[in-house]
Amino acid sequence: MAEHFHALTVAEVVPETDEAVSIRFTVPPELTETYRFKPGQHVTLMGIVDGEEVRRNYSLCIAPADGALKVTVKRIAGGAFSNWANDNVKPGDKLAVMPPHGSFTVPFAPGNARRYVAIAGGSGITPILSLIRTALETEPASRFTLFYGNRDSRSIIFLEALAELKDRYMGRLELFHFLAEEAGDVPLFNGMLDAQRCAEAVDQLVPDTGAVDAWFICGPGPMMDAAESVLLERGIERGRIHIERFTAGRPSAGEAAAIARVQQQAAGQTIAVTLDGRTRQIAFDGGNILDSARKAGMPAPFACKAGVCATCRAKLVSGTVEMAANYGLTDEEVAEGYVLTCQSVPTSEGVTVDYDV
Repeated sequence: MAEHFHALTVAEVVPETDEAVSIRFTVPPELTETYRFKPGQHVTLMGIVDGEEVRRNYSLCIAPADGALKVTVKRIAGGAFSNWANDNVKPGDKLAVMPPHGSFTVPFAPGNARRYVAIAGGSGITPILSLIRTALETEPASRFTLFYGNRDSRSIIFLEALAELKDRYMGRLELFHFLAEEAGDVPLFNGMLDAQRCAEAVDQLVPDTGAVDAWFICGPGPMMDAAESVLLERGIERGRIHIERFTAGRPSAGEAAAIARVQQQAAGQTIAVTLDGRTRQIAFDGGNILDSARKAGMPAPFACKAGVCATCRAKLVSGTVEMAANYGLTDEEVAEGYVLTCQSVPTSEGVTVDYDV
């Protein structure tokens, strides 16, 4: 997948909270297929902030059936792009947008009668809202439960939209808000979704964990780690747990040193890279395959460069590589030979990667 950005016009900017806005884009007819997406996927936005090119991934907050392209951008302390977007983007502006991608999704079909549970925190609700809308609209016999953690009621993104969905799909959507700084009558819902509260919530509100077909987790890193641990401790198979990360922790000193040794050993090695139907032999520069390809003049796609978003995904056709981190690929994708080129270092001769498959 080459980085085919298109300049899309901003059709609407909707304030969601004091700290977040949703941005809807106009997709011209000739790009309709290009921007067709699956629920839970995201797009990469690119803008010039203080004279520098900045790329960030934002999840699509609507269902494919809505016939729109819309993302939600929440302010992050010190976040160059998020603060710029909240302060400056207005209708009529043009933003560079990469076509949708990502694997935080499952197949939905009208004949399914499934049980879904999502655990979200803050802006992590964005892709999950897309999943909820799609599941409830597409699968009349399916049910969805949402645990949603926030600081207080003022910071809840899509508060009204979620309430409307609960009313529309009475009995099929269970909605539970957890507020860290605002007390209610039920102690379970007072506090952040840490490991203890996640465990209590799952045990009390979803006692039949074995009947849940898919779990979705998205939000702050500590919350996601806590939720994942709680589910694994209850014997839930990893294949039923879907996690969407947009940030990654730093590697330990030992991990960094180990990767540095592999990079030094591979420096100068020739690798083959296929992109847009052309294969080139390039020199590995001692960093990673993505940076080596771009230094050679190939427009290999990227966004986070942290092993999270999978924008730089390519298939390993031959040879072997080591990935410093992998948060963005599923076990199935790894088994099929896909790698994150921003994290990949050759560990053998004859390495070939293909961005086109």
